[in-house]
Amino acid sequence: MPPHITPFKKDEELDEPALRKLVQYWIDAGSDGLVSCGSNGEAVYMTREERKKVLEIVLNEVKNRIPVIAGTGSASTRETIALTKDAKDAGADAALIVAPYYFIPNEDELFNHFKAVLDAVDMPIILYNVPKFTNYNISVSVIRNLVKEYSQIIGIKDSSGLIGRISELIAYVGDRVSIFAGTGDMILPGLEMGASGGIVAIANVAPKLCSDIYRAFLRKDHEEAKKLQLKAVLLTDLLVKKYNQISSIKAALNILGQPAGIPRKPSLPLKPEAYQDLKNKIFEYI
Repeated sequence: MPPHITPFKKDEELDEPALRKLVQYWIDAGSDGLVSCGSNGEAVYMTREERKKVLEIVLNEVKNRIPVIAGTGSASTRETIALTKDAKDAGADAALIVAPYYFIPNEDELFNHFKAVLDAVDMPIILYNVPKFTNYNISVSVIRNLVKEYSQIIGIKDSSGLIGRISELIAYVGDRVSIFAGTGDMILPGLEMGASGGIVAIANVAPKLCSDIYRAFLRKDHEEAKKLQLKAVLLTDLLVKKYNQISSIKAALNILGQPAGIPRKPSLPLKPEAYQDLKNKIFEYI
């Protein structure tokens, strides 16, 4: 499932026709779902009203063909509850809730943050662990306690990039919730350990590649799955690790003829030499 970008025009306003076209691109390529207003959607740079608008457009364009998951996490519990209520009201199939960021909570604060959201909004929830952006991991003990108490938790997206961490989650709670790899280099390793799939940044640019890895795994074509996964590793290095991932993903989509627009400041479009680097390499991996 692509955690999809939000296309902005030159004035940094939402480009609705571009978003609708991109939704069709991702669906046509075999995506099994879409995640709106997550990290790659630049949700932290958007107002509550903008996030509602993006979700409404995506839901309208999808027309119930695939699930739509709304990113509703925020730094504060109060705003996370409000955004999650918005997602439920809009008709999202589930909410993806990132761990609070900026101030790092202790385990008691973290448990009670998620507890407050789960008590306030009755909808399926996926917990989102992304230490790259929060500077900490949601502890496995907090996750175990939350999963034990709340059946509405249906999954965990883990973007640690560590197979040991994904394996640990599968070992402790994988019998009760779905575990999703959160980085493109962990799609097949996660599936091999028992994960249910992936919610990965590179699926914006290469949705068919990611979908093909999943389908090769399902039909037990391990050699094909490994060959495709190695492409995903190289693509992850190029788009996520080498450059600002929002800028590079949007640049790559634009190179492919998709209307991704520009990133919002403080992120900047790629410099000409980086753009050319992407242009020279991107077609090798998709």
